[in-house]
Amino acid sequence: MNIKPSAPVWLFDLDNTLHNASHAIFPAIMANMNTYIARVLGDGVTPAGIDAVNAARTLYWKRYGATLLGLVRHHGVRADHFLRETHEMPGLLSMIRHEKGLGSLLRRLPGRKILLTNAPHRYSTQVLRHLGIHRHFAHHIAIESMRVHGQLRPKPSKLLLKKVMRHQRVTARRCILVEDTLANLRTAHALGMRTVWVTQYLKVGDSIGTAHPPKRLTRPGWVDVKVKSVRSLPARLSRLQAY
Repeated sequence: MNIKPSAPVWLFDLDNTLHNASHAIFPAIMANMNTYIARVLGDGVTPAGIDAVNAARTLYWKRYGATLLGLVRHHGVRADHFLRETHEMPGLLSMIRHEKGLGSLLRRLPGRKILLTNAPHRYSTQVLRHLGIHRHFAHHIAIESMRVHGQLRPKPSKLLLKKVMRHQRVTARRCILVEDTLANLRTAHALGMRTVWVTQYLKVGDSIGTAHPPKRLTRPGWVDVKVKSVRSLPARLSRLQAY
């Protein structure tokens, strides 16, 4: 398929954007993460308590944009080990909940589609294949590939988004970031990208999946389009048209 030079480049998040991770996957990841952090913060025999775990997770998210970065910098944790342990979920495929027609939706959107997820590659590949949409993405950028100058830089890193644009040979104005996480959308908007906020899987005040859950679902200024479902995107194309 020929892509027009002016066609948009869609950067799609995965969890709580293309499927309902809050249903069962995020709670499982959170439980795995709590166990992992408790072990890291413990004395080698007794794991740390839940208050210490929650404090560390929130602190590192606020300071670095991802809990993992704090664990790597301050506790010598290997990123690959953390990702493998926290995303190990027996019965993962049975935990996935999603809308029908995602493949049809992606075919209807003009331009190139790229998956840009802070989840690890093995997990995100399993989910994509289960959703039946892996062939619709020209590129699959998982957290292992989010390195800039040798340092891990997951979303919402500006350095990461700039690197993605360089590699894709595309300007910010041609990019559309589709996300559930407001911090990531804010960074993209600051760089000149257009932004879409997907809200149907968010639970207001729920800390699962993010250290900064929205207090309300009011559209902030850095969000160009707010949709309940990604299936609404074709109807909002005129507002997202590149210029």
